Amino acid sequence: MDHIDSKFIGLISSRLEKFKRVKSGLYNFRCPICGDSKKHKNKTRGYLYTVKTNTNFKCHNCGASMSFNNFLKQIDPVVHKQYTMEKFKDGFSGRNFVTEEPTFKFEAPKFKTKIKLPKASEYPKPAGYLTARHLDPENFYYAKHFKKFVNSIKPTFDSEKYDEERIVIPLYYEKNLIGLQGRAIDPNPVKYLTVMFDDDAPKIYGLDNVRRDAPVFVTEGPFDSTFIRNAIAMCGADADVSRWGISNPVWIYDNEPRNREITNRIAKTIDANHSVVIWPESIDDKDINDMVMSGLDVQSVIESNTYSGLEAKLKFTTWKKI
Repeated sequence: MDHIDSKFIGLISSRLEKFKRVKSGLYNFRCPICGDSKKHKNKTRGYLYTVKTNTNFKCHNCGASMSFNNFLKQIDPVVHKQYTMEKFKDGFSGRNFVTEEPTFKFEAPKFKTKIKLPKASEYPKPAGYLTARHLDPENFYYAKHFKKFVNSIKPTFDSEKYDEERIVIPLYYEKNLIGLQGRAIDPNPVKYLTVMFDDDAPKIYGLDNVRRDAPVFVTEGPFDSTFIRNAIAMCGADADVSRWGISNPVWIYDNEPRNREITNRIAKTIDANHSVVIWPESIDDKDINDMVMSGLDVQSVIESNTYSGLEAKLKFTTWKKI
């Protein structure tokens, strides 16, 4: 199989329901075009397969048949553009693939939006909250009236009644403020509120500060990411980080083996052939911040417990039984 095709099958695999590798050059999943069987949720009649140097798609339920190029174009136009670009660079041509000359879109420049808020370090309450968690208050901001502040940038909340103070975590991309998270200081059922000023921008913390030529650690929350080298955080979203130039992510989920949502996400990550951290049995803390507060060398723990492929599956099976 062509190495570019193989790479992009890996990138979209997490979005193909019940995706599995049958053997080299053959993949099986539920057809995303017809949805496969509605009565039998375990039916998987969609296939990606290789004939000579060409990769093709075929569904044995609806009969859809097309090249991988056209299949990718249907299910994810954004990833398809990246695929087209790589094929174009390779000068690839084949009977089932026509290399489209990529179009280059130039957008009007975006003006940087500044956060007109005091640093969290300037107020005892947010500074104390962050310091107690071994976080630097200089890296975050403080909004005494969070809803009012957000509405001053982008009308978001219909009512500012019951407004509250929150620690503000800025989200930047290409040096532009694209959104922010508000972290409750007092007990609150809604710990985090995420507001995006640019709906097309990545809901990711720390993108401007990572090296993409090295493994990029991906955590669940911004606070956790600050304790690890070369890390970003998903702010309530399961984004395809490859869209933002990250080809070697190491996914880090909370240490909660009884949490069904977390175990499902880890399983999908392993099935997509990505690297993932499986926490050792000796650690009881729920997340990275708790581990730091317990005195653990989190960086070392993470690096020595990163797995992929069959080894990840075996470690994951053991971890789930803890």
